[in-house]
Amino acid sequence: MIVLKSRQEIERMATPGRMVAEILQLLRERIKPGVTTKELDRLAEQETEKRKARPAFKGYGGFPFTICSSPNEKVVHGFANDDPLQEGDILSIDFGLVYDGFYGDSAFTAPVGAVDRQKAELMDVTEKSLELAIEQAVPGNRLGDISHAVQGYVEKMGYSVVREFVGHGIGREMHEEPQIPNFGKAGQGPKLKEGMVLAIEPMINAGKPEVMILPDGWTAVTRDGLPSAHFEHTVAIGPHGPEILTRI
Repeated sequence: MIVLKSRQEIERMATPGRMVAEILQLLRERIKPGVTTKELDRLAEQETEKRKARPAFKGYGGFPFTICSSPNEKVVHGFANDDPLQEGDILSIDFGLVYDGFYGDSAFTAPVGAVDRQKAELMDVTEKSLELAIEQAVPGNRLGDISHAVQGYVEKMGYSVVREFVGHGIGREMHEEPQIPNFGKAGQGPKLKEGMVLAIEPMINAGKPEVMILPDGWTAVTRDGLPSAHFEHTVAIGPHGPEILTRI
């Protein structure tokens, strides 16, 4: 069942959304060669606690960290560690928290120092695909319009869409209905209605779409070893169109 939120509930969700955006901005500013993802994870947890909020991911299904930190060929759900980031890496960070009974969830991919043209374009294409998807989050459209916006653009640019992981509804639970694939046909699926709140999150590979899970049981990596990028926003469908809740 897709839960529609009232205007008051969406206004309450704006607070955890803003907190997520603020903390992700702090993390983005810290990303540079020599920094470790363990350091970034500690910072995210400290900033969450400072805001009297609770990390959404830590402990969820046994996940042991506050952020998902996924460099290079790691797609999502990467474990923080003590390995220093290297010049030329890219790093995806997915982060969520819960405050006042509601969740916020967002992700970005950033360069570590200077990166090559392939990685730079991959990040640009992935972020642009998210923007195009959000444009489709208007009352009267179909869920497939969001999915198709990602797939159509990404594949036209020569990249591939991860199939195994999808976006989701969000609210009082981190994962609610509907699931939001980043692939599909326009005009299909549930009709989008005012009050839906969606976590839209394209995960895009430089090479082929196939992924596999590492022995830790969480970390997804590309099968061909080529890099992947991930961007996400929590988006409410308002009366006149999308309202991004995870933007400062």
